[in-house]
Amino acid sequence: MSLQAGAGKSVFITGASSGLGRQMAIEFSRRGYRLALTARRLDALQELQAELEKNGASQVFVAELDVTNDASVSQVFAEARALMGSLDIVVANAGIGHHGYIGKLPFTKVRETINTNVTGFMATVEAAMYHFREQGYGHLVGISSVAAFRGMPAGGVYGASKAAVTTYLESLRAETYSSPIRVTTLSLGFIDTPLNRGAKSRPFVIPVEEGGKLLVDLIERKVERATVPRWPWAMVARLMAIVPTGVIAKLR
Repeated sequence: MSLQAGAGKSVFITGASSGLGRQMAIEFSRRGYRLALTARRLDALQELQAELEKNGASQVFVAELDVTNDASVSQVFAEARALMGSLDIVVANAGIGHHGYIGKLPFTKVRETINTNVTGFMATVEAAMYHFREQGYGHLVGISSVAAFRGMPAGGVYGASKAAVTTYLESLRAETYSSPIRVTTLSLGFIDTPLNRGAKSRPFVIPVEEGGKLLVDLIERKVERATVPRWPWAMVARLMAIVPTGVIAKLR
């Protein structure tokens, strides 16, 4: 695949200051895309902007954005489109990963997870769809998780938030069927990022550089759904649906 496969195209990424958001920005830049990068940490975005421009990025717009502030989401999308002329791809990536047993996890963390991973995600998609419908095309990418496939001990709120992401995107895919708007759902296994480095176990974990490349490859192919990495998570997803609850309970 040519390193300039995305020449002239634009991509808008939320949660781009660290982890997979940052790595996707680097990978998209290598392939010639123009970038609109957002996150709560403007200083980290500006450092990334300088790094990308030093390495030859064609255009990098950065903006502070908390996706739980829907008015700010709409404003930043409008600014990015005005500057870039169009928004070809939007990657709704911003998310957090609080884990804990139901009834023991402080409810402030439950609320924060839902506000960011569900409400903030939906605000991002709503804003993206407004611009896609105005310009007549677009590609919406949502970052979900294999945690959405089955409720796991201590993973209730995170898994539920990602199940909401997956279901919401299925509705959007049906609503935009046969239109010039494409929808991609990427369900992630363990990729080495700050989000999961505190986990007790990270089976089949892969480096963030590999994860970023796999994600951008799939986005460029405009797949509808995929696990990342595909192996072994595509098989694990099938198994998780049929494993007895007693077996899942032993994973506490």
